[in-house]
Amino acid sequence: MTNLNPLKTAAFDVDAQYTFTPECPNELPVNGGTEIVPALNKQAELASVRVGSKDAHSPKAIWVANENKPMFSPVEGNNVDIAWNQHAVPGTKGFELIDGLPKPAEYDFFVWKGVELDMHPYGACYHDLNNQLSTGVIEFLKVKGIENVIVGGLATDYCVKTTAVQLKQAGFNVIVNLAASRGIAEDTIATGIEEMKALGIRVVNTTEEI
Repeated sequence: MTNLNPLKTAAFDVDAQYTFTPECPNELPVNGGTEIVPALNKQAELASVRVGSKDAHSPKAIWVANENKPMFSPVEGNNVDIAWNQHAVPGTKGFELIDGLPKPAEYDFFVWKGVELDMHPYGACYHDLNNQLSTGVIEFLKVKGIENVIVGGLATDYCVKTTAVQLKQAGFNVIVNLAASRGIAEDTIATGIEEMKALGIRVVNTTEEI
């Protein structure tokens, strides 16, 4: 266990929404997605700042999969890459944070991402895929004097990984808490963990290890 100074530590809840849980089986369900709430709340107790993010997507987005454009097929555009099932549409259950988490307005800073029809970011720190258009969360954390960021959420191999990498590249000491995360597929989870470790991101299996 590392002796983190809470005053210099933030907890980041990445896309902990029903859209990534079995409760929304037609969206992008992740096994065990609803199980992360206790660990997210527990890691927040180690921090003085809690930030969060949500996907917020229009059903008219250009990357929404259909019969002619199945999921994972390429999509042309500067800030899209592949097709995904429609998910996280504002006003639906999938858009909502999982029960037991704070409401968005109760976080110290909150990011809504992917609002534009032609943009589908994964990380919560930038709106674009080239990491140029900041969402403001990095600047907020730096103003608050944060040095350490504990990251959890959905899904480990996509939005959690990308957010953690963005934070590391911005100069933070990053810890990814697997107890507070769930991923889509074992192979991409394993690859993502290795990628993060190679960049110096610390990956822990339990909140107690932090």
